Amino acid sequence: MSGRLVTRLSSARCSLFLCDMQEKFRTNIQYFNEVVFNSSRLLKVAKLLDMPVVCTEQYPKGLGPTVPELGIQEYGIVPVEKTQFSMVLPQITDNLQKNHEQVNTIILCGIETHACIHETALDLMEKGFGVHVVVDACSSRSMLDRKYAFKRLKAAGVTLNTCEGVVLSLAKDSKHPKFRELQKLIWEVGPDTGLLH
Repeated sequence: MSGRLVTRLSSARCSLFLCDMQEKFRTNIQYFNEVVFNSSRLLKVAKLLDMPVVCTEQYPKGLGPTVPELGIQEYGIVPVEKTQFSMVLPQITDNLQKNHEQVNTIILCGIETHACIHETALDLMEKGFGVHVVVDACSSRSMLDRKYAFKRLKAAGVTLNTCEGVVLSLAKDSKHPKFRELQKLIWEVGPDTGLLH
């Protein structure tokens, strides 16, 4: 299966990956609070649609835990610790293959766009997954690094999407049985994440 060909979103075939939204990054990542807000909305969507969720923490001993406002504690999600940039660790991919065999597409959020998001997306594609990077739920310390990471990812075949775009793609139809609940999560326009400046 070629990851480049898997671009449509289906809740039955998607997993949400939340990358390294930790305390020590709070003060030096551009639009950190807004990225966490959008990622939290996508987490609520994933749980509403029974999608598997993966969360990682980069060297939490030094960089601290995942920020509480992301909301992983509410759902009992235990972050996986890592030191490498990519989220593609054996325990993560083995768990997906064992317990969620139907998953072929990853929705990816977090930080930093030019490091952990970039490496995760490329590793996932090499393993045959389609990847949607949610641009208003990813950031970096530098807007220049963020901008050119998105350009590289697009050139590599990653689908660049938005928080609202993901939600509506997963719903597909206003007759979806959970559409009203999904609609409530995106009714308010998402916060400015600096992408149009």
